Amino acid sequence: MPRYAQLVMGPAGSGKSTYCSTMIQHAEAINRSVQVVNLDPAAEHFDYPVMADIRELIMVDDVMEDESLRFGPNGGLVFCMEYFANNFDWLEESLGHVEDDYILFDCPGQIELYTHLPVMRQLVEQLQQWEFRVCGVFLVDSQFMVETFKFISGIMAALSAMVSLEIPTVNIMTKMDLLSPKAKKEIEKYLDPDMYSMMEDNSVTIRSKKFKKLTKAICGLIDDYSMVRFLPFDRTDEEGINIVLQHIDFSIQYGEDLEFKEPKEPDEEPDNTNYDDFFQEKVED
Repeated sequence: MPRYAQLVMGPAGSGKSTYCSTMIQHAEAINRSVQVVNLDPAAEHFDYPVMADIRELIMVDDVMEDESLRFGPNGGLVFCMEYFANNFDWLEESLGHVEDDYILFDCPGQIELYTHLPVMRQLVEQLQQWEFRVCGVFLVDSQFMVETFKFISGIMAALSAMVSLEIPTVNIMTKMDLLSPKAKKEIEKYLDPDMYSMMEDNSVTIRSKKFKKLTKAICGLIDDYSMVRFLPFDRTDEEGINIVLQHIDFSIQYGEDLEFKEPKEPDEEPDNTNYDDFFQEKVED
């Protein structure tokens, strides 16, 4: 039986831990078992239990305080992740081997881990060897995406992770519940964007002909191949959360091999009707 995993990625502050917390609560509500593994050695606290925590293996603070290393925050985090990549046996032992596992991996926010460093690619390959079906979940703060050029930057970051990891990826705009009504209406055009129209709308602000040509080429790549689309994520909207989860489940074929489980129902008074006696009386009549 396969196992299932979400790699929860995105820039620092994009809402990865909040996403994991919301998904845990939603899973409990629909009677599904979902676990979380923290892979951020610089994380401080969570409001949910974790199945495994990389800080038990190595912490950024310990690396930064080591006089022989003298790393800053970013260098320390990269060192921690490379150390982690050399100790995947710790993760294997922490995960155990339970069929139908569904695990969210809360990953660090440094973008270089998903662009030119091999650590996350090595993690994906290792999980696949352990029979995990892996889906990438790339988060971008919706408050950052309300302008066209910021939106293009977000798309390029998501596309970089998709190309590097080579796994099915669902891209999500988080913190939709924090937007004003006006901003929500404005951001709708970015969920299913027409890149050429956006380019025309902002052509006046691009003064350099070279950059205008480059931006047009990027917009064409995104629009012609439909390579990146975003789903809205509002932590207060149960239906929206369920739609996001359905997209992810479909990408990793979750549920195809599972046995049907009866949903939980509120306690009811037991029905003590003796149907054998009932039918016997009918026959005698």
